[in-house]
Amino acid sequence: MHHKNFTISPIANPAAVVGGQGCHYRFSVLADGLVRYEWAADGVFEDRASTFAIRREQPVPNFRVIDRGYELDIITDRVHIVYDKKRFSASGLSAHVRGNITEWDSVWRYGTEPLDLEHRNDLYGTARTLDLADGRIPLGPSVISRRGFAVIDDSSTMLFESDGWVATRPSGDRVDGYLFAYGHDYRAAIRAFYAISGNQPLLPRWAFGNWWSRYYPYKSEEYLALMDRFRAEGVPLSVAVVDMDWHIVDIDPAHGSGWTGYSWNLQLFPDPTAFLAGLHDRGLKTTLNVHPADGVRSFEDGYQEIAQALGRDVSSGDPIAFDVTDREFLKVYFDVLHRRLEVQGVDFWWIDWQQGQYSRTPGIDPLWMLNHFHFLDNARDGRRPLTFSRFAGPGSHRYPVGFSGDTVVTWASLHFQPEFTATASNIGYGWWSHDIGGHIYGGKDDELATRWVQLGVFSPILRLHSSNNPFNTKEPWSFGSEACANMNEALRLRHRLMPYIYTMNVRAACEGEPLVQPIYWDHPKRNEAYDNRNEFLFGSQLIVAPITAPRDPQTKLGRVLAWLPPGRYVDVFTGTVYDGDRHIWLHRLLNGVPVLAAEGAIVPLDAAREPRNGGYNPGAIETIIVVGADGKFELVEDDGTGVVVDDVQLSRTPITFAQRSGIIRIGPTSPVLPLAPATREWKLRFPALPKPRGVRVLIDGAEHAAVATDTDSYGTVVQLGAIPVGAELIVDIGKHPKLVPTDAAARIYPIVDDAQIGFELKLKIWNMVTSNMPLTARIGQLHTLGLDSVLLDAILEYLVATHDG
Repeated sequence: MHHKNFTISPIANPAAVVGGQGCHYRFSVLADGLVRYEWAADGVFEDRASTFAIRREQPVPNFRVIDRGYELDIITDRVHIVYDKKRFSASGLSAHVRGNITEWDSVWRYGTEPLDLEHRNDLYGTARTLDLADGRIPLGPSVISRRGFAVIDDSSTMLFESDGWVATRPSGDRVDGYLFAYGHDYRAAIRAFYAISGNQPLLPRWAFGNWWSRYYPYKSEEYLALMDRFRAEGVPLSVAVVDMDWHIVDIDPAHGSGWTGYSWNLQLFPDPTAFLAGLHDRGLKTTLNVHPADGVRSFEDGYQEIAQALGRDVSSGDPIAFDVTDREFLKVYFDVLHRRLEVQGVDFWWIDWQQGQYSRTPGIDPLWMLNHFHFLDNARDGRRPLTFSRFAGPGSHRYPVGFSGDTVVTWASLHFQPEFTATASNIGYGWWSHDIGGHIYGGKDDELATRWVQLGVFSPILRLHSSNNPFNTKEPWSFGSEACANMNEALRLRHRLMPYIYTMNVRAACEGEPLVQPIYWDHPKRNEAYDNRNEFLFGSQLIVAPITAPRDPQTKLGRVLAWLPPGRYVDVFTGTVYDGDRHIWLHRLLNGVPVLAAEGAIVPLDAAREPRNGGYNPGAIETIIVVGADGKFELVEDDGTGVVVDDVQLSRTPITFAQRSGIIRIGPTSPVLPLAPATREWKLRFPALPKPRGVRVLIDGAEHAAVATDTDSYGTVVQLGAIPVGAELIVDIGKHPKLVPTDAAARIYPIVDDAQIGFELKLKIWNMVTSNMPLTARIGQLHTLGLDSVLLDAILEYLVATHDG
């Protein structure tokens, strides 16, 4: 079971080790800011890989050791460790993080938590599950902190043997910990984490489309008809999830509960192979839900075959207990129990393990075992692996995708999910899948459901899901017309974003950059970056500030208080220009949320207004380009083959923009994928840019006349038509193009018009907005009107959007 995509190098370079032989202590300097510290009363240290640390063999950084006999100093460019050579204690083992962090915050003492008077230093990681969460829950540790250091205690995790099997830790007085001392260089800490814990895998492209899931006893023809209804509505899907009712659940109570099952319910699915083929014919991958805890019982289709493989007596009909620590059981679990279903067409498994952290072998977490071996098993036969399961602790990022559990359908649940998703990146866990729309309890709320789907568009995975209550479902057409239209548009947008998201998937696997990141990763020295934990970076080009509270009844606007970093930004969906380095209330109708791109940003999209099902490389690309600064982006694609990133043939298309010359260069694409079409259509969209006087286009140096340029309230669109794949495309829009400040009056008029207030008050507002008075005077006059704060802030958003306004 030791597969190619799980390689380990657990023994640190001897040159990185201090102590060890003949000592009770051992330090391994794994990087300039990462030190492993161990204590073993018997002097025997652990060199096997753990669930967290599988690659301790790293290049040895520069460091110094000062041994005074009674005391030991270890000094790198980032940290200075002082140790008294005794049993680890707060007095005897400490570290000072270098890099101009305050003395109060930057000293680590073993076994203690620093005093945090303002409750602001901790930057958390994630949690095992959001089951039944109704708002905020406690989060686990991360490898970054505002105080400059963080610790992972690895003393009790299970181990991997050299043959790929698992083992428990030896008993005794032992400590095994890792000190991350990177100050506010958060990305360096995450890179160090991935270096020793393994990279995030490269996910298959289809994983980034829309997933349909519902806990509901569908019949096969009903499920396929539902997929056809989505297609008829112009809403694309890529993954069909079938919850637990695919198998027999109504069983004889003598067998226990019906949660565990491996036999198709033929009353619902009379021809499973045909059903799965029907999903594949519609461009969908399929996963089935499995709760494996109750083992294999005598009513299961595969019972006799499994019993025979294990040498069990079937005459009594005794159940075959689930034992993930038994190699033979695990072998038949995959090779017999699951393989017979995969042959029928199951692509991957939803491992819905909810039975705790204990197995028949103390110290071995069954969730870890299921995640690890399911992922490796799914990589067989050249398949790009994927699992769907819960977080099991540091190192779980190696087994995407995460299933966050059954949240309560409330605004509080929605409000917590952006922060929960972003902070998971602080422990390297980049691929969460939430129950979009919430799972259980709560009530029907069209606005809540819409805002949740909009958040899903900018989540790692967008999976609609709900409970088995017949009134709780997420089909967009089950909501009112406004919600339905906006949900449909959001779900289409998710598939249109796949060229961008897939490129970020490659970046995540190759460069250690999760798709969703807290905004303080970019601005660790700015207190404002920590204020709104819901605002986040979505890939390298976008900032998202989701709306997670009900809209104001007077203005019909939802809003969010965002912090805009220094610079100038454009909302990529409205074309509104904002000056940064400030807090600002952003307001939106139910048709969108604030998604901002800085000057120089480049975002490629699928140009199709209604993308088809699946995870294909689109034949037409629409690229958003924000002028005002130089920009570059490399669109990355592949043909879907290859298991690990080193085996994947990546096709790259560079896209650059030069602000001084106003020239965009696209391509050449290299290499051209074997089955790629001869040409690809290109469209360029420039938000907040007036129509250029002329647009010149060259293809491999030759003039290209088939160009159409148009403008709207958003900006300028340039249609380039079909361009040969592999050619270099040059587009000249003129020197020094500039963003046009937003027409404040044009944006404010519909807000005032829609406001549920008196007509005379509307007129007073409008006269002040359009007055020739200085901006500060107009703002002062608006404050005298006694307007509701939401209406006032909505007006001010556009009046003060840019300094030119």
